[in-house]
Amino acid sequence: MARKINRLTARAVATITGNGRHADGGGLYLKVSPNGGRRWVFLFRWHGKPTEIGFGSARNVPLARARELALQARTLLAEGRSPKEARHASAGASFGDCADRVIAAMRPSWRNRKHAVQWERSLRHDAAPLRRLPVDKITTDDVLSVLKPLWNAKPETASRLRGRIERVLDAAKAQGLRTAENPARWRGHLDQLLPRRQKLPHGHHAAMPYGNLPAFMSSLMAREATAARALEFAILTAARSGEALGARWDEFDLKDAIWTVPAGRMKGGREHRVPLAPRALEIAQAMHEARISDFVFPGQKPGKPLSAMTLTLVLRRMKVDGVTVHGFRSAFRDWAAECTHVSNEVCEAALAHAIENKVEAAYRRGDLFGKRRQLMDAWATYCAAPKGKVVAFRR
Repeated sequence: MARKINRLTARAVATITGNGRHADGGGLYLKVSPNGGRRWVFLFRWHGKPTEIGFGSARNVPLARARELALQARTLLAEGRSPKEARHASAGASFGDCADRVIAAMRPSWRNRKHAVQWERSLRHDAAPLRRLPVDKITTDDVLSVLKPLWNAKPETASRLRGRIERVLDAAKAQGLRTAENPARWRGHLDQLLPRRQKLPHGHHAAMPYGNLPAFMSSLMAREATAARALEFAILTAARSGEALGARWDEFDLKDAIWTVPAGRMKGGREHRVPLAPRALEIAQAMHEARISDFVFPGQKPGKPLSAMTLTLVLRRMKVDGVTVHGFRSAFRDWAAECTHVSNEVCEAALAHAIENKVEAAYRRGDLFGKRRQLMDAWATYCAAPKGKVVAFRR
């Protein structure tokens, strides 16, 4: 059987002139008409009856793609399904149907629920005019009709929307639901039809100057709300708000003052051990004594942690303007750089930043935990110091 498959070559496909069917093998034929037209057909028997389906013009469908379609057809036959009936069942599949299937297929790989929400908003709201269209009929003009209103007004939204539309159309082609080129492709296509986005400097989360931290922390400690304790804990551990708010009791070793955040909850996808300074441990122990949930900082809804907005509301109630919760990580990094002699590697490890140098990342096995414990102890001491007294040490 192997000798009967892949008989044709790309050159033969372009130069064959004889009328009739020219076998590539495995049921795939190049059919040449009297007027010179070339198209792909697949022949098979269904319930004893010879049946033919077409795969399109050889001018638009290359040999490799025709072989992929033939393989898909043979796979359906092996499963006891008719390629022709399967095509009729999928004919007219809408962009919306394909988009929903892509989201469903990708959802298990997303650690953050926000990804699903963003994809759904893009493909159900921003791309709404495309949803009812047959996925095999979508053209460049259709794609431009949803991108142009956003391209200058909301460039980041438009760019992400374009990429997601491209992903859906690629998936549809892989499933045999369309054969044309992807009209949402940027390079060599839409980059010729839409203006390039200006590269703007990356913004930074507004941060409180570290010199103001001691006074702020003193006021924060005076507040009794769970949200205040959660914010204080996040600052003292230099953790991202999502990591702190999602903390569960089975992640804590209160005896050894260690909080281990599992890989699935980390932005970098790697487990992160956090040394708890005395005040951070005190917060954890107090919350444990009043434990009512698996979450360290439980929200009002049963089985749910505090929401990120609760930390922002704490800042608003304290009348702290122009500062974000994430910005406290920047304040920690500035303090570590300017008030300590700790190496950059230790500071970056404390923030759970990925090692950009791939060679260095491959060789580093430890997590610098001992040095990070000293750093976090010094940070907690600084945050509690009167008038921002500098706490420095060499490591």
